Amino acid sequence: MKKIYFIGIGGIGVSALAKFYLERNWRVFGSDACQSAITDDLKKKGAEVLIGQKEENIKDFDLVIFSPAVKEDNPELKRAREKGIKALSYPRALGELTKEYFTVAVSGTHGKSTTTAMLALILIKAGLDPTIIVGTKLKELGDSNYRGGKSKYLVIEACEHEASFLNYWPRIIVITNIETDHLDYYGNLENIKKSFKEFVSHLKEEGVLIKRDDVEIDFPNTTEFSLKDKEALNNVLKVPGEHNVLNALAALKTARALGIDDKVSLEALSRYGGCWRRFEITELPDFILIDDYAHHPTEIEATLKAAREKYLNKKIYCVFQPHQYQRTQLLFNDFVAVFKNSLKEGLIDKLLLLDVYDVKGREGSGEEREHDSAKLAEAVKAGRIDAKSLRKELEGGEVVIMMGAGDIYNLSEELKNTCIVQGN
Repeated sequence: MKKIYFIGIGGIGVSALAKFYLERNWRVFGSDACQSAITDDLKKKGAEVLIGQKEENIKDFDLVIFSPAVKEDNPELKRAREKGIKALSYPRALGELTKEYFTVAVSGTHGKSTTTAMLALILIKAGLDPTIIVGTKLKELGDSNYRGGKSKYLVIEACEHEASFLNYWPRIIVITNIETDHLDYYGNLENIKKSFKEFVSHLKEEGVLIKRDDVEIDFPNTTEFSLKDKEALNNVLKVPGEHNVLNALAALKTARALGIDDKVSLEALSRYGGCWRRFEITELPDFILIDDYAHHPTEIEATLKAAREKYLNKKIYCVFQPHQYQRTQLLFNDFVAVFKNSLKEGLIDKLLLLDVYDVKGREGSGEEREHDSAKLAEAVKAGRIDAKSLRKELEGGEVVIMMGAGDIYNLSEELKNTCIVQGN
């Protein structure tokens, strides 16, 4: 039996590949910096997971796969290289799989996870039995980020961070949008656009590009999606917001390219209940909690508009955890503008800011750290808060949006548990 080792096995992408190899009867080993629900789930499925990364963990493995967050000086990675074990980053390992399947890759600055999830449900409903790798947990997949299928189809979320998607070789590429993000790597929007264009060049002549009509990339077989099918989708979608209509349009157009009838697609989309931390609603005894992954100004605006659209007459509090000092610095004016406008236009009634989520290994130590939550709060005239005092801010009956890509979801879980205990 072949043996494989995952460095950073608790990551949302890496863990999906671990499940892929478990299904193929490899012995799966791995390590992570800390225990989590993901590592616990992998253990239940048969993986041997170690907490802490030490060189002695690396023994005689056939393959090592490591998270993109793992640096070259990682003791396990260094040991694997010393022993001559084949070691691939997560994007490279997934890239190898894309060559074996009829791969549909969903890319874009925003909306990747939701669009991938929507498309996955359509293919399942159509009986195409796809393998799915998505960057979040999906209720319809049993709260998993992975589904193993037996057909030729593979649907993946293709992230642009550090140009990871350039490792992939799909037959269909979906681009939801292209905006300024990951400037610590790209530097400017033009470099981001160049990277997307290079990704599209991976398509063969018979491949298909499906994109929003404002994405300026040409390809012979291009299908654009705009809002002309909006009415049909508005009639079936449970999830609110114009951005989700666009996500659903991308999934619908992709399904058409695969020859799937609209009736099948619309039925599947009508059952879509949302992804983990993508406008995830929990109704508690004292208030309504919405957990959301938005961490870019455009995503924030879309989420807050959707919340006000759904809850017209309720007070809405937004608790935001900025993600990375570099992103906060580079997009500072955009964050200020979107929050100021949201308060002015009544999309939210109160904004509370947690400390910046510091991403280890991806942050500098210079002037970007001056752009912290205190500076953002001062510019927006918002309140600052910490995890312990949040409960005191709530009056009861409001909608509370917990927003960010860091560990703010832990605070959401604390709130849920506190309210459930008090409610009982």
